[in-house]
Amino acid sequence: MPSSSHVPRCFALLPCAGSGSRAGTAQPKQYQPLAGLPLVRHTLAAFAGVARIARVLVVVAPGDEMLAAHDASFAIAPCGGATRAESVFNGLAALQALGAAAHDWVLVHDAARCLVTPALIDALIDACLPDAVGGLLALPLADTLKCADAAGRVTATLDRTGKWLAQTPQMFRLGALQAALAAHAGTGFAGITDEASAMEAAGHRPLLVRGSAQNFKVTYPEDFALAEAVLQSRERL
Repeated sequence: MPSSSHVPRCFALLPCAGSGSRAGTAQPKQYQPLAGLPLVRHTLAAFAGVARIARVLVVVAPGDEMLAAHDASFAIAPCGGATRAESVFNGLAALQALGAAAHDWVLVHDAARCLVTPALIDALIDACLPDAVGGLLALPLADTLKCADAAGRVTATLDRTGKWLAQTPQMFRLGALQAALAAHAGTGFAGITDEASAMEAAGHRPLLVRGSAQNFKVTYPEDFALAEAVLQSRERL
């Protein structure tokens, strides 16, 4: 979608190519039924509720046709890689093929964070649009943090002051994020656990924007029941 305007647009990129091995499901967790819909559909619904998102691109594994049914609210790119970082890197190129420019913003979001809300997404956009770097949703660490040895015994208690739990979306300029990830492509993106870590390695200091405890990543079997309970409570409001 080429644009003659120099005003940066906001695109969303959802890596959705993982196997979800820790979730204990028979299929990738992003497609596991949750409150009557595949989990990722709840994620997509949240982004569909944000008027400032110009386009949503879902990156799936090659041959994955679970989202193949036509839906004008998002596009699909079957270019998922072996790691999340590779899927995002490939997805950025796919966004460019759709007309996104280097100065446009990209909000990368975990498909399995299905409880994100339009309000949280809008809050991140509001905070990052005037920022030179961009940033991410995150929560200050509330619990005591322990270090452990190989036997599972505590070796130290760490000071939690100034420590945050990273969430998504993470919002950066497409060109800057692409360059930051490209610097690690030769090593298979070793050490890159999220977009912010790639930007940090490139010398940037991403902005931390307070998220929500409900914006957790569905990872383990018990997370499905909790996510469903939250969705049902929202329906009653």
